[in-house]
Amino acid sequence: MFFKFQPFNAFLAASLAAGLTACASLFAPPATPTPSAPTFTPPPPTATPPPSVAVVNGEYITLAEFQAELARYKLAQTSIGAAVSEEEAANIVLEDLIAQTLLSQAARDANFTLSEADLNARLASLTEAVGGADALSQWQTAHGYDEASFRAALKRSVEAAWMRDKIIADVPASAEQIHLRQILTYNEEDARAALEQLNGGADFDQLAALYDPVTFGELGWVPRGYLLDSKADEAAFALQAGEYSGIVATEAGFHIFKAVERGEHPLSPDALLTMQELALRNWVTERRQRSEITLNP
Repeated sequence: MFFKFQPFNAFLAASLAAGLTACASLFAPPATPTPSAPTFTPPPPTATPPPSVAVVNGEYITLAEFQAELARYKLAQTSIGAAVSEEEAANIVLEDLIAQTLLSQAARDANFTLSEADLNARLASLTEAVGGADALSQWQTAHGYDEASFRAALKRSVEAAWMRDKIIADVPASAEQIHLRQILTYNEEDARAALEQLNGGADFDQLAALYDPVTFGELGWVPRGYLLDSKADEAAFALQAGEYSGIVATEAGFHIFKAVERGEHPLSPDALLTMQELALRNWVTERRQRSEITLNP
């Protein structure tokens, strides 16, 4: 049974009920012992779980919130002319909500506290940004939120953002990198012909310029993971300075890489952003693997 979390109000009500019962027993007349008929104490009522799409470490992702976020996501995709299936949209939104929940839980574990005053200030700023309380209320209603569920979603979003920023801030500004050039072709036959020329003594840089007269095959300094395709990344980082690879097939085409030089080097702004995204993705994957997550059909 994974439903370990109870909403705070239900927990508080149960606690108050238990306290009142205990106080009442102090003033009640003593009961007459009846050995043949032991007193039966009914168990306290349990909180009814809200309709939900997932439970993440005991924390509910409610169906109402999921449906609201799904509608918002689909509207955003439609506005930019992107086609996305219902199943794909639902999966993207659910995975994002799970990631947000994991991040917000980690923020609380790291002692990040969003006070009611801070939350109210953020809500006031948001209210002003959208044109006033009526405009925000209309937006909430249109997207399936009430005031309580919207505050909860906003709180989780702020907590998740804090944890996200903490993760990406830990990515170093420099790393071991390889200065790469490539010969890129769009069919294997041309790639094989280029490799034969290289093996026959052709100059890599001159050959790369023939295949790409604009960039001359220059990729610049790249850290591990920057190339995204694991085969390309593995092939590139197997090279020492001056060496070239065999043919590496990816979705982009057929590559032959050359390591111009390698060593510790500052990350470019684009490479730093990619490494931050990779760090965040790896964090979520690792956190998810050691979390208790139940998906409800």
